[in-house]
Amino acid sequence: IEIRGPEVTRSVSTVAANPAVRAELRSRQREWAERHGGGVIEGRDIGSVVFPDADLKVYLTASPEVRAARRTKEVADLDYETVARDIARRDALDQGREDSPLREAEGSVVVDTSDRSIDEIVDELLRLLAEAVGGSGT
Repeated sequence: IEIRGPEVTRSVSTVAANPAVRAELRSRQREWAERHGGGVIEGRDIGSVVFPDADLKVYLTASPEVRAARRTKEVADLDYETVARDIARRDALDQGREDSPLREAEGSVVVDTSDRSIDEIVDELLRLLAEAVGGSGT
């Protein structure tokens, strides 16, 4: 099973809605970060719930159409319409769940990636990181 494969994608919101699973994952993520002195960590509630006091919180977003097109390129055996429906369903489930709903974290920097290349996105993230930690970003 691939982490970005359709089986995982379709199941992740259901599993993520389980408070016991969420609590265990939060604990493990925090332990990992403490053990490693921090890190770059990605997830739908990382900045809002898991690490609300992070030095830098970025909320990456893109239009649903762009997200579906990108996902279709990642997973060759899925068609655009199926992916678009799955994304809309997952967003609705994640935004509506009681425990850690999907939302923009307080103090986060919103980066809309809809009209940007991967290189432009990485450059922007490195710039933001350099500002947050006082480095050059390279």
